[in-house]
Amino acid sequence: MIIDSHCHLDYEPIASEIEGVLSRAKDNGIKFFLTISVEDKKYKNIIKIISNYPNVYGTYGIHPHEAKSHTHIKAKNILEKVKLSNKIIGIGETGLDFFYNHSEKKVQLALLEEHIYASQESNLPLIIHSRSAEKETFDMLYKHKRIKNFKLLLHCFTGSKNFAKKLIDIGSYISASGIITFKNSIDLAETFKQIPNNRILVETDSPYLAPEPLRGKSNEPSNIIHTIKFLSNIKKIEYETFIKITFNNFISLFGDLDK
Repeated sequence: MIIDSHCHLDYEPIASEIEGVLSRAKDNGIKFFLTISVEDKKYKNIIKIISNYPNVYGTYGIHPHEAKSHTHIKAKNILEKVKLSNKIIGIGETGLDFFYNHSEKKVQLALLEEHIYASQESNLPLIIHSRSAEKETFDMLYKHKRIKNFKLLLHCFTGSKNFAKKLIDIGSYISASGIITFKNSIDLAETFKQIPNNRILVETDSPYLAPEPLRGKSNEPSNIIHTIKFLSNIKKIEYETFIKITFNNFISLFGDLDK
C-alpha cells in the first residue's frame, strides 16, 4: 500500500474534484494521504476533508511563507488545534525558506521554534520545509533535539548530501518528491542513493512538482507511482518491496492509521 506523505488536497485544482483525484489515486494503489496545513485560516478545510474521507489524515502548521501573518501563533495555539481531531497526526509544515524570504528570517525562526515546542509536547512528528537555509534549519533542530527529543521529517528534500547525513544522524526521516525524477536532479538522486532505506518517505506535494514524464502539469497523488519507480530503480529494489519499505517508514514515524 502506498501513502502520499505530503499533499495539499485543499488546493485547487484538486479541491474541486477531490472525488476523482482520490479515485484515480486508488486505481494506482495509493491507500492513504496526509494533507498538509500551511496557514491558520485554511485549517477548517483540512478538518473538513479528513472528516469526509476515512483514508485521509491531516496536520496543523504554518508555512514559513505565511509566518509574517502568524506571529501570534504560539505552541499552545498549535496544541489546541491538533486536539480538534485524532486524525491530525503531524505538526507542520513549518520551517525556513530563505530563497523567497516572504517573511523576515527572525519571524520564520521564531515560528519554527514554536512548532518545535508543540511537537515536543505532543509527540507528534514535525514536518519541515527548508530551502536555502540548511545551516539555520539544522542548527535549530539540533539545538532543540539536545534539550528534548522529537520526531522529525524533512519534506520534499532537495538539499545537499552533507545536510542529509546530518539529518539522519539526529534521527530524521527524509521525503522524496517528484523533483528527484527531473533530468537536472542528478546530485539529488545520488544523495538519495546514500540515504538509508528505513529513513525514506515519498510524497507528491501536489498540486505542485509533478514528476517526469508529467513535469509542468498540475500534480495529484496518483502520480506518486513515477517517483516510487524512479527511487526503486536507483536503489535497485523491486517496486513492490520499495512500496512496503516506505509504507512501514510512514507508520514508524506517524503511527498506525486506524484512528
